[in-house]
Amino acid sequence: MNHLLIYENNTLAYGKVFAILAPLSLRRAPVKDSIRPPTRGKSVKDDWRAWLPEAKEQVFRKQVHQLESSYVMLSVSLDEAIELEQMGQRGKSHQAVGITSDLCKLLTQTLGGLLRALSEHAKHYGTIPNAAPLDPANFQGQRVQRSARMSSLLNHVLLSQRLQFLHKLSTLEEMVEDLGKDFRYAADDLAEGTSLNPPKMWAEVDSDHYDLNTCLREAIVVFKSFLIALPENQLGAFQNTIREQSQLQEVGLPSPPRVIRHRRMTAIAGE
Repeated sequence: MNHLLIYENNTLAYGKVFAILAPLSLRRAPVKDSIRPPTRGKSVKDDWRAWLPEAKEQVFRKQVHQLESSYVMLSVSLDEAIELEQMGQRGKSHQAVGITSDLCKLLTQTLGGLLRALSEHAKHYGTIPNAAPLDPANFQGQRVQRSARMSSLLNHVLLSQRLQFLHKLSTLEEMVEDLGKDFRYAADDLAEGTSLNPPKMWAEVDSDHYDLNTCLREAIVVFKSFLIALPENQLGAFQNTIREQSQLQEVGLPSPPRVIRHRRMTAIAGE
């Protein structure tokens, strides 16, 4: 998939940024490159190629590593289960696919927690990152294709960049939740050996796995754009929100209502 190749082949551009400045005053302290804030690009592609300060880079790498680890465990286990099924070893394939149910839950909890944290922080602090519309061609399942198509259409209707970003997060979160439920239902059905239509269930877990991977790649790109737009002094608050939302995902509780504080950005009319 093209969107996956973009993620895999691009590397983050790290390094020092230098500028030639006229000597305004001998007493003026020079600008330190290490604390120079990143400039948000004009597009998501610009954001993806942009440099992150060390503190943000650590948060990005830590969260992405956690997501990738969860995905790899699911992917490897599912590949093994499908291979055993193709070899005619039904008993072993049912055992193997049964393991993927819990691994899928781990991935969707981690991914859902991140998406909810991004949304909650953006709503509370008024963060406005770049966001590209979802492409239906990057998904396999008909339901998620419809969701992506609707999201893309609404992207042209919503005039506010903030609303476009929040709507994309909401769509991705809904996709992840639905795909996770469908995957676990099919995997459990196969593991129990009572499925009335095993080929359909195997096709279901394969398609849901593919679309979960797409959601993961989209979330990682969105996460990078968010960090580019996030003020450095809000990084600690955002990390707290990630922990909070991850814990809620683990115990299956809904997100608590946010209290509007005075520092919250004034809502734009119509939002």
